[in-house]
Amino acid sequence: MKKTNLANTIKLKPVGYSELVRRYSLNALPPYSQSFIAQKGRRKTVIEGYRKTEIYTPKYNPGIRLGDHLTFALKFEGLNLEILSLLFQAIDERELETFIKATPTGKYARKIWFLYEFLTEKKLNLETAKVTNYVNLLETTRYYAAISIPEKRQKINNNLLGNKQFCPIIRKTETLRNYINLRLDQKSMEVVKRYPQDVLQRVLTYLYTKETRSSFEIERAKPDQRRAARFIELLRIADEREFFNKSSLVELQKATVDQRFANDDFRDDQNYIGQTVRYGNEAVHFVPPKPQDLPGLMTGMFYTYDRMMSARLHPVIIASAISFGFVFMHPFDDGNGRIHRFLIHNILSKTGFTPPDLIFPVSATMLRRIKDYDQILEFYSRPLMSMVDFELDANGQMTVKNETVVHYQYLDMTVIAERLFGFIQKTIEVDLTSELDFLLDYDKAKLAIQDVVNMPDRLIDLFIRICVENSGCLSKNKRRSTFARLTDEEITRMQNCVQEAFKSEVKGED
Repeated sequence: MKKTNLANTIKLKPVGYSELVRRYSLNALPPYSQSFIAQKGRRKTVIEGYRKTEIYTPKYNPGIRLGDHLTFALKFEGLNLEILSLLFQAIDERELETFIKATPTGKYARKIWFLYEFLTEKKLNLETAKVTNYVNLLETTRYYAAISIPEKRQKINNNLLGNKQFCPIIRKTETLRNYINLRLDQKSMEVVKRYPQDVLQRVLTYLYTKETRSSFEIERAKPDQRRAARFIELLRIADEREFFNKSSLVELQKATVDQRFANDDFRDDQNYIGQTVRYGNEAVHFVPPKPQDLPGLMTGMFYTYDRMMSARLHPVIIASAISFGFVFMHPFDDGNGRIHRFLIHNILSKTGFTPPDLIFPVSATMLRRIKDYDQILEFYSRPLMSMVDFELDANGQMTVKNETVVHYQYLDMTVIAERLFGFIQKTIEVDLTSELDFLLDYDKAKLAIQDVVNMPDRLIDLFIRICVENSGCLSKNKRRSTFARLTDEEITRMQNCVQEAFKSEVKGED
């Protein structure tokens, strides 16, 4: 695959999705892949960020008909349900019928036929396909797919992840294959087996608290003690029950927000994410679906969750589609981000990816790499903003004036899955290991300090924490204010105990 500069290419003719978007003036999000025919030169691939542009030679020119470009798109560019949904609303269905009748047994003609009826819920004037062989709608070498549902009318195996209401697309990229081959679930088990059971139990209590604090902190929120305790209890039972259903989501929302702002149902107003630039001037970063579109979208998401779980897809693939799909829907007035991150734990636990009775501090990793986390969300939210026509009144109430539901129904979540895998890998290989190592080092330091002086556990804990945070030494102020009863010799010996136990931390090693 050769990289080139698109600016150096000339006389490019759009084909496939690019031509269909141009020809029918479709208001669609930028596709992952777009294609052009060049009059001169060789076939080239242009990589710009996470999007790909293919430059083809004239021999690839599909023709001028609607069906020609649809066939080219499915064959070379893959499946884009958003563009197809918008397209099928704009075309004359008789043109499509003519194209399919010309090659009624062709696999791409049958796929186009199925997709039209699937997305529009209207039947074309065509007789049931007379072929006997069924073809998969999604090529399983290119996409993560669900268990096939045979569609007799077109002889198509519908293996989409969802339905018309909500159907994410996740491509099988080399990056995702490499992550899956790492067998991160086995790595986490190997990590856990290296530590005594009592250490695991103690670190688990701390991880529940850390995950709760980090998840709230990502949103610059600070829970009161009661809400924090409720959230921790939910994390404790994340592996015991299904949470991705309406009643459980409402329960989660009530557990994570101030009770005065809790919802008994999905929101019935238009919310948005933004910040006040100055009084009366709001910078809007993301606009979720209209409230009237939410019931269908969420019903579709519940169906998709069941489809993906039944197909036993990789847990991180499921968590990517469901948890990030949820946060893009923003079905509640508050608490959506915390529930989104909770769902990651719930899905990883329910599928057995997380070791029993353990939790990965994923939110802590996201908080530490907040720019990378924000970038995942912006990958979708930034291009979406040009699709949404909205206005804000003097009270900050938003009204969305155009139809937008299609932009939320058919998300390509490949990049999101890649990034979530990266966060989980860092969590297992860095955060989880460092927390367990810290406890072992702490126990070693505490036992050594107790041999020097017999003082309350609270003061030993404080002494260790201060020294670790201060390069292994006690500050002069703390020496006078808190540990004045200790001798200089005792302080020196205790500092040595901490420095010996926490060699990497006090030396600032990675």
